[in-house]
Amino acid sequence: QVHLVESGGGLVQPGESLRLSCIASGIRFSDYQMAWYRQAPGAQRELVAAITPDRNTNYADAVKGRFTISRDNANPLVYLQMNSLKPEDTAVYYCNIPYYWNYNDNWGQGTQVTVSS
Repeated sequence: QVHLVESGGGLVQPGESLRLSCIASGIRFSDYQMAWYRQAPGAQRELVAAITPDRNTNYADAVKGRFTISRDNANPLVYLQMNSLKPEDTAVYYCNIPYYWNYNDNWGQGTQVTVSS
């Protein structure tokens, strides 16, 4: 079964940076688009960034220019470099596989990012 494990979150001040990592197992990782999502308290989960197997990328307007998604196809890893963090970036961040047939059943525990002065 698909197993997704996120890490790298933490408590930071505005303007600081974090790098999130996701390990994906149970799939042929290099065949799939990967994505980062986030969910703030009381809010819907939203797409943050996505990356195709050949490294085309797409970003939510709220993070464009500040966040960078990347992947290592030689390893089951996807990253989210988050720079110039803002309080509104506070959320639990998740990785997932948007075009996997049962992707909505495979959410991991996420990693908490808190941006606070």
